[in-house]
This record gives sequence, C-alpha cells and structure tokens, in this order.
Amino acid sequence: MSKKYFFLLLASATLGLTSCSPFNVKSDYAETANFNAYKTYKLRIDDLKLNDIDKDRVLNEVSRQLQTKGLSVSDNPDLIVNVKANHKKIQDVQSTQPYGMYGWGGPFGWGVGVNRTWTSNYTEGALIIDLIDAKTQKLVWQGVGSGISVDSPKQKQKQIPEIVSKIMANYPPQKGK
Repeated sequence: MSKKYFFLLLASATLGLTSCSPFNVKSDYAETANFNAYKTYKLRIDDLKLNDIDKDRVLNEVSRQLQTKGLSVSDNPDLIVNVKANHKKIQDVQSTQPYGMYGWGGPFGWGVGVNRTWTSNYTEGALIIDLIDAKTQKLVWQGVGSGISVDSPKQKQKQIPEIVSKIMANYPPQKGK
C-alpha cells in the first residue's frame, strides 16, 4: 500500500470520527427577517424549567454565543431570546446476531448459537432557543438541539456548552443553505 493511499485513508477516518456528534441539532428561520438589523437582545426564561445550576450554565452559554455574534444585552432589545428545555425517557434495545459453536455441516448445518439482547434506560434532554423580534413579537429564528445526557451531572456540565454552541452555529442563518 502506498504512503499516499495510507495517509488519505487515515485522514478520512479521522474526519469521520471527529464529525460524529452525539447531538441532533436543527434550526429554522423566517426568510423575511433582516438579521443584520438585530444588534441587542434580552433573555426571557419563563419556560426554562431547569435546576438553578443548569439554568445558569445554559443562560451563560447562550449569552456568550450571542455576544460572539456581535449582539449585546439591552433593556430595550431588538430580539427577545426565549430558552426552553425538556427531556424524555429513552429505552434503547440492542441485540446481537447468533454466535457460538457450529456442529456438523459447517456454518449451514446444525449447531448451537446464542443471541443476546439487552436494554438500557436513560433520560435525554433537549434545548430550544427562540429568537423573537421585539417589535413584531414574531418568532424569527429557532434552534433545537437534543442528545444531552440528563442522568449524568458530569456529562451535562460538559455537554450544555457544546450543544448551545452547535445550536448557535446556525445563527445568523445563511440564506440558501
């Protein structure tokens, strides 16, 4: 195998592994909105039903992401940012193909095979970030991300900034994409 082929294979494998994300992120926007006109925002947390620790994590990261996009906090904002969270119980069922010893006739004859099935139960969380035009009170952008490991405090601590960053990567929207 040539070195060129080996490095190409290694690079594509690395890219494939690094592009995998445990999160499912989507966004949508109003095509009529002028996103260049939005310069200020205010957080609204009416629907954010999280404990105080996670609430601070989410709100701090949303503010940080908006500020990196050039927006600043204001009491008279262009955008109202409404953050919501939810979670659901997931039951994951997995099984393996039969394996074991084969008897007479090779793999197509009679023999003994074992099939394993196992389940895991966990809670998966999601964040929804709504950007609402303060003048018209209409939703102009929404980002949704799911896949947060709610059952693990250490995972949540790491995943909340990651998922907010991935959600906000789609703002401002690139028209035509």
